[in-house]
Amino acid sequence: MREIVLDTETTGLSAANGDRLVEIGCVELINHVPTGRHYHVYLNPDRDMPDEAFRVHGLSEDFLRDKPKFAEVAGDFADFVADDPLIIHNAPFDMGFLNAELEWVGRPRLTNEVIDTVMLARKIHPGARVSLDALCKHYGIDNARRTLHGALLDSEILAEVYLELIGGRQVALALSAEAETSIRGSGTRPPARMRPTPLPARLTAQEKQAHAAFIAQMGDSAMWLKYETLELEAN
Repeated sequence: MREIVLDTETTGLSAANGDRLVEIGCVELINHVPTGRHYHVYLNPDRDMPDEAFRVHGLSEDFLRDKPKFAEVAGDFADFVADDPLIIHNAPFDMGFLNAELEWVGRPRLTNEVIDTVMLARKIHPGARVSLDALCKHYGIDNARRTLHGALLDSEILAEVYLELIGGRQVALALSAEAETSIRGSGTRPPARMRPTPLPARLTAQEKQAHAAFIAQMGDSAMWLKYETLELEAN
C-alpha cells in the first residue's frame, strides 16, 4: 500500500488572491513505513515574498529567484504522487494551492484520496490542540529541527505523527510482516538453485558404523531406521 505524505510552503494564505507555492515536499510510505524515497523542490513564485510568509519559512526572493517555476516541475510532481492517497496536515490549504497551480499550467486537478491528519487528530483527541508541534509533543516525536516551517522536514515529521494516529508502530510492523508473508507465498521469489553435483559426505566410515549401531539398539520402535540406514549407505 503506497501513500504520499505531503506539505507545501507558500507566499501567503490564498491562491485566489495571487499567492503562490514556493516549496513542495513529499515522503513515500509503503505499508505506512517511510521508504526513504521522497520528492522535494523549491519554486520561483514569480512575485515578491511578503514579510509574514518569510518569517514562517525563511525562503527569500533572492533564494528562490533561480529556482524552477511550477510549470517546469508539474509533470515530475504528478508522476511522483501518481493516484496514491495523500496524507496532509490541514489538507484544504495545500490541495487548494496545488490544484490552482495545476490549473494555471493547463494540467488536471488532483483527484487522489486525501487523508487530513488535522481531522483525524480531532477525532482521536477531541478538544486537544492538533497543530503539528502539539501532536509531536503528545506522541514524544522529536521536532527540534523544526525552527522554521519546511515542506520536506514537515512531511517527514508528519509521517511519524500519522503512524501514531493510526495506531502506532505496531501497526506498521504488522503490515510489513503481512506483506513479507504475502511475497513469500506468492511464488514470485526465484527458486533455489540446485548444485550440479552433491557435496561429498562429511562422515567417516567409523562414524557411520557407530551411528548405525546406536540406532540399531532402538529396535523396531525406530520408525525412521530404514530411511536413516539408506541415507548412510548412499553417503
